Amino acid sequence: MKTTAIILGILLALFFGLQIYSYVSNGNIEKYSYTVLKEYDDFEIRNYEAGLFTSVKLDTDSYNEASGKGFSILGGYIFGKNEKKEAIAMTSPVSMSLEKETTMLFLVPKAYTKETLPKPDNGDIQFVEVPAKKMAAITFGGWANDEKIAKYKSKLIALLAENQIKHTNNFSVLGYNPPYEVLIRRNEVIVELE
Repeated sequence: MKTTAIILGILLALFFGLQIYSYVSNGNIEKYSYTVLKEYDDFEIRNYEAGLFTSVKLDTDSYNEASGKGFSILGGYIFGKNEKKEAIAMTSPVSMSLEKETTMLFLVPKAYTKETLPKPDNGDIQFVEVPAKKMAAITFGGWANDEKIAKYKSKLIALLAENQIKHTNNFSVLGYNPPYEVLIRRNEVIVELE
């Protein structure tokens, strides 16, 4: 009994240690830069910088289906499935459009340009330059899924209407944490403003 308690205590300490280490090291990852223009109680208005992204279109509108498939393709590219077999640093967040055909995007580190990125082995991967834009964002925790995303998208639409802020229909979901982080997860639904 005492041995089991000690083993469980060690496993819990290792688990929490890994989560803390992961959370702290995640702070060193290059992020999609934005400036907060205005904070409301439940959402923010932000200006996002222009950025270069790797992207892949997926023939589903289900987050649950698209997230694993898209991450496998784009993750494969940055982990070395390219003409130079070169590893490219992970960035944050992972972005997925909320459309009939989901597009997943990974921000390209600023050290690269379209010309210096290695050619992907997978021909479905495209390089996309996204211009600077103004967005509204609502944040939620835990694991993202189709139901949570729909809930927060609806909530953001209602909040924007309540504050008379006009928006486009270009919604995306952002995920900030790697899959092995189970504590303090951060997700956002964002929409481009008119």
